[in-house]
Amino acid sequence: MNLDLKGKRVLITGASKGIGLSTAWAFAREGCDLYLTARSADQLQANSEAIARECNVSVTTHPVDMGDSEQVGKLAERFSDADILVNNAGDIPAGNLASVSEEAWRNGWNVKVYGYINLTRHLYPRMVERRSGVIVNDIGNSGENWDANYIAGASGNASLMAFTRGLGGVSLDHGVRVVGVNPGPVATDRMVKMMKKRATEWHGDESRWEELHDKYPGKRPATPEEVADLIVFLASPRAGYITGTIVTIDGGIASRRSII
Repeated sequence: MNLDLKGKRVLITGASKGIGLSTAWAFAREGCDLYLTARSADQLQANSEAIARECNVSVTTHPVDMGDSEQVGKLAERFSDADILVNNAGDIPAGNLASVSEEAWRNGWNVKVYGYINLTRHLYPRMVERRSGVIVNDIGNSGENWDANYIAGASGNASLMAFTRGLGGVSLDHGVRVVGVNPGPVATDRMVKMMKKRATEWHGDESRWEELHDKYPGKRPATPEEVADLIVFLASPRAGYITGTIVTIDGGIASRRSII
């Protein structure tokens, strides 16, 4: 399917690995030019060189800490012409109310919740001025399937779901679409870290984390590429009447009202 994305400029946060990196490759293969950002300058540079070489597109990098509002403002100013924004950066800590400190909670929210909101606050008005643009928020199914052992993440994701629905409900009046995706467990380094913590809580042994796959639909997590393909489709003109909604990609986990 031709997604009519060739030549679009796409800003992706958290693009050094996982879903962000897979999303960068997916957009590049559609002929999009990329603006990639993450904390790791070295990883960004290596990724950008590989993508540009294989896909023959322009790739520009900008290392940034999404928890720093001043840096976010400079990022938005540099890439103010982005046609598509994919908010993806974030690493909210797992744990229950007692185990997640105030500092850890605030740091996690500053990067993901306020990072998404702040970058959108900068770029959304530019898109409104042009009467064109798409914002895709990569959120997470814990926002609709609350987990007391991921209390900071579940609360943050629920907030971003409300943010996405609220803004996306009016954005098409101005030619802009705002949508979200809610992945469940995805085969990334971050997921392995979280699953090891869960295996320790449940089995007293982090090395048993792969046993938790038995609880998943299909006995596996999603791949980053599956999530990336959904993000690219939602950002494309083929999804031109989709806004103010969130698409869940978790194999049915949230519909089961299950934690994993």
